[in-house]
Amino acid sequence: MNPDIHGLWPALLLPVTADGTLDTPRALAHAQRMLEAGCDGVTLFGTTGEGPAFTMAEREGLLEAMLAHGIRPDQIIVTTTALALGDAIELGRHASGLGVHRQMLMPPFFFNQPKDAGIIEAVSQVVRGIGDDGLKLLLYHFPFMSTFGFSHAAIAELVRRHPGQVMGVKDSSGDLEHSLALARAFPDLSILVGAEPHVAPVMCQGGSGSINGLSNIAPRLMKRVMSAPDKVSQADEQLILDLLKLLSIKPGMPFVGVYKAMLAEQSGDDAWLTMRAPLSPLDNTELQTVRSGYRALGAALSHL
Repeated sequence: MNPDIHGLWPALLLPVTADGTLDTPRALAHAQRMLEAGCDGVTLFGTTGEGPAFTMAEREGLLEAMLAHGIRPDQIIVTTTALALGDAIELGRHASGLGVHRQMLMPPFFFNQPKDAGIIEAVSQVVRGIGDDGLKLLLYHFPFMSTFGFSHAAIAELVRRHPGQVMGVKDSSGDLEHSLALARAFPDLSILVGAEPHVAPVMCQGGSGSINGLSNIAPRLMKRVMSAPDKVSQADEQLILDLLKLLSIKPGMPFVGVYKAMLAEQSGDDAWLTMRAPLSPLDNTELQTVRSGYRALGAALSHL
């Protein structure tokens, strides 16, 4: 396990008000709950957090609010993904200036299937532009979202160009063999997976942990899995699968909306149901199906 970025860092769900404004007080309270539940830190403005839908000012403002609230800089991974490289650089500089050196970047994705050379240069420009010797950058591999990913050759070249700054990969491919191959090929990097059922097997092969959505709902469950990945109980394995089944209990539901519905049911706070456009909340049938499915898990929910 690479020690630079390791452990459980929930891909933090972010609450918004009825008019789509970022709800900072609820976001702060949610982040604090994650830390109190034993998470190593939180990840801001990833895909689960609807990150690309928020302005730079909103992203910078929430990061500042988190730090003012008492969350330490080393407890935050901030996602700096932006369509314009200059915006990604500004977000990274802002975070680094506040002492938040753990950052995550998906390269611009408005051109489909760029060549490795372009991906490498895009990331290199961001790293050079941030100009932070203490930067600990995770390459955000999410081909379903970006239409391309980081090849092994691109990862190796970025590590060669930026030793001590490009620290690892967040693998959201959902492909266990891909994640295992990363862990085997790059034993000196932090390899964190997004697919919850893959966390334990990848950690057993040298993976460093996870950034995932389910930990918003079940941080203690995911922390148990990661504390002893070679001894995960059958009950915990099944509970993870049962919770994830709710994501597809009806076809076509946005996964962020399902997680927000589960959190609303768990917390009793329906303010969590609101989404930032262009995403939209679950319709009433979808919502009631998710809520009833969640409640059906019964006593197992006390172990989340």
